Amino acid sequence: MTAEHAAATAPPPAAGTAAHTRAVVREFLAARLAGDTDRMVELFADDVDWMLADNPGVPWIRPRSTGAECAAQSAELAAHTVAEDARASLDTFLVDGADAVLMGHLSGTVRATGKSFAGPFALRLTVEDGRITRHHLYENSLSIAEACTP
Repeated sequence: MTAEHAAATAPPPAAGTAAHTRAVVREFLAARLAGDTDRMVELFADDVDWMLADNPGVPWIRPRSTGAECAAQSAELAAHTVAEDARASLDTFLVDGADAVLMGHLSGTVRATGKSFAGPFALRLTVEDGRITRHHLYENSLSIAEACTP
């Protein structure tokens, strides 16, 4: 048996384990990077504890609670920012059971104003039964709001 065959036939890790959480979060990051909204809808639970600092002047930041709404945030962000200027780096990826915390830096340019934003971020995700049930993003919301202001 080859290593590839063993990996393909091995049962998935039990829900709630760090390995399972890490795998789901990696799938989420890959889908987000690829702009695969359908896959993100599959990865988000039907009901999601979504938290992002209230920022009424930013069109892609709004309350969300369903998997489809959460997955749509990526497309909304892309529609309002310049793709060539979008950057994100991941410095830390911590997993403890069902919870994952990612930290890094992000930057971009708002299409309507031509203004840039940048700053650190922290993202807390919780994975239950193979789906993301919590998405709490902490970012430099002031920088983003200023970039959206004409």
